[in-house]
Amino acid sequence: MQAATQDIESIREYYGRTLASSQDLKTGACCTSEVLPERMRGLVAGVHPEVRNRFYGCGVPIPPVLAGRTVLDLGCGSGRDCYVLSQLVGPQGCVIGVDMTPEQLEVAERHRDWHAAQFGQARSNVKFLQGYMEELATLGIEGGSVDVVVSNCVFNLSPDKPRLFGEIFRVLKPGGEIYFSDVFADRRIPARLLDDPVLRGECLAGALYTEDFRRILHDLGCADVRQISSRPIPLLDEAIEQRIGMIRFTSRTFRAFRLALEDRCEDFGQLATYLGTIEGFPHAFELDDHHRLETGLPLRVCGNTAAMLSETRYAPHFSVHGDRSTHFGLFDCGPASTSDQAVSGSAPCC
Repeated sequence: MQAATQDIESIREYYGRTLASSQDLKTGACCTSEVLPERMRGLVAGVHPEVRNRFYGCGVPIPPVLAGRTVLDLGCGSGRDCYVLSQLVGPQGCVIGVDMTPEQLEVAERHRDWHAAQFGQARSNVKFLQGYMEELATLGIEGGSVDVVVSNCVFNLSPDKPRLFGEIFRVLKPGGEIYFSDVFADRRIPARLLDDPVLRGECLAGALYTEDFRRILHDLGCADVRQISSRPIPLLDEAIEQRIGMIRFTSRTFRAFRLALEDRCEDFGQLATYLGTIEGFPHAFELDDHHRLETGLPLRVCGNTAAMLSETRYAPHFSVHGDRSTHFGLFDCGPASTSDQAVSGSAPCC
């Protein structure tokens, strides 16, 4: 890219040479304090130790129902999540990891055959591409070719976030999903801090203001983005606290779909019942932080939620009753807190 070359080079330097492992991080932004779900622990344990030690994620952005799918990991780094995903997509699936840092990709690539043998694969179902996540077309990733896009604490590093999200929705198939964790700020970052190499490398200076994130997706036609989880980020380092401690940072996990959805949650009298058939989720499925569907228990849902469950790869696992032929007004549901509601566009449940 022509723009922000110096900024990109400083990030490459930080992740390629300054950081030797996750122990070198100065703050709690680029490391996760989330407890790994039981279904994930064995998958992570099967990843090579060197790959695990160079992991800088801030969440667990790996959704279910991935067997046989094509998954794109943006900012894959040394490949930890790619190798977790490799086990989940299986021999009929494919994982593509994209990163701009040669040193990180060298670690990921060096252990590719080791992981194939570890997972009992005749050949690796993972491939790595060096390049920019804002320029996926130049890497040969075609429009409508990807089932799921994931990312773990990397979007904040992008110098052109509208272009980045535009590329993501270009490569997603209709009904495809973006599921990612990243650092968010409760206000716009002051201009004087944007070029600080440590603040950039620690995932703080590039963090999106939550309302600007909403506006970017809205402008791209994504009217309903769902928050999965949120946790505060500790700054830990006194010097960093002095520089940027006036801002409240959170690590958040979101999902959104390439679907034609409304910008408000509308009531069409629809019911959704989870069948309990998603592997690892026998008792309930959580679509977001305020939609928990228990197995066998019908739940009233808005039109957008009904579409997310019936027009995506999740469809075989749900029974959705009703259509959109009769409208009953706004759907009365929403996140527990008003701050989370603001992130999602102040719509009742989207």
